[in-house]
Amino acid sequence: MKPVAFYLPQFYPTPENNRWWGEGFTEWTNVTKSKPKYKGHYQPQLPADLGFYDLRVPETIMKQVEIARNHNLYGFCFYHYWFNGERPLDKPVDLFIETEKEFPFCVCWANHDWNKIWDGFPNTILMKQNHSIEDDTKHIRFLAEHVFSSPNYIKVDNKPVFLVYRTELFPDIKKTSDIWRREILNYGFDGIYLINIENIVYDVHPDRLGFDAGLDFHPKGKNLPKLVGRNKIKKWLNRFSPKKSVYYENKIWEYEDYIDNNIIDKDVSYLLYPALFPAWDNSARREKEAWIMQNSTPEKFRKWASLILENFEPPNEEENFVFINAWNEWAEGCHLEPCRKWKNDYLNVIKELF
Repeated sequence: MKPVAFYLPQFYPTPENNRWWGEGFTEWTNVTKSKPKYKGHYQPQLPADLGFYDLRVPETIMKQVEIARNHNLYGFCFYHYWFNGERPLDKPVDLFIETEKEFPFCVCWANHDWNKIWDGFPNTILMKQNHSIEDDTKHIRFLAEHVFSSPNYIKVDNKPVFLVYRTELFPDIKKTSDIWRREILNYGFDGIYLINIENIVYDVHPDRLGFDAGLDFHPKGKNLPKLVGRNKIKKWLNRFSPKKSVYYENKIWEYEDYIDNNIIDKDVSYLLYPALFPAWDNSARREKEAWIMQNSTPEKFRKWASLILENFEPPNEEENFVFINAWNEWAEGCHLEPCRKWKNDYLNVIKELF
């Protein structure tokens, strides 16, 4: 099995984030201002070995690669952003391609709109995703020339592995995938290996999309266990009128209950890659309506990973990935990188099992 960790590039200032969230904003802005919502709540979650790094610094990425390699992580899957030719948060992956020629990587197109959901205004669009056949053609040509061509890009049978986060947002994903398969042949590849992330829409056979496999992404809104707690916050719309108020609710589940609900062997007729997460708590991003999987530990993570290793039967030696969410989603409390509480304990699970 080849464990591949999703990698968030939002740890350096960009013109877009400066404009939307304030000068100098990075993911650390949310992380460092987070506070516990109840007794025993593990917040803020702060980095240990790597500190509050800046992904414009090559040495930072090289140190991340060193740590990942030393703990038997197979590779990174960078979140990739493309808005009709605009590439926000592009510097880390470009820097990685420029400086690292051995550690495997692939990309996942986060092809949704950007909105102000962190502020509780999901209908406020910051960057609109406008899918079109013309843009999809331009996009795959760019990837083939500048990303897939890297010697350490992850491939299956000389086909670059490309993940798509929200295939249901395309007007005709089958037509798009057909174009991608045709265009990629012009660049010396034997095709493209497409993975559909099952995050919002589930149990879609990849053949319907023109894809090769699915990915059982976590956490998700399906198969949630019973809530163990609700952390209610009352927000006064008018402090002089108690009737004009609204409750925001943070939802709390047990991490181990989530594992038990999602380790059931899925009876699907297609290749569905397993995925898991070490922990989850997005209250650093969401001061209200957060999802919290409490009482996660490295030992419980080990249990989940062990069950995947026991139950998943890859079809061959190349199609044998397991995806981990994530390497560095600090504001979602979801990171393999060492934190001040657990140090390298989660990484050591990867090192020992794989």
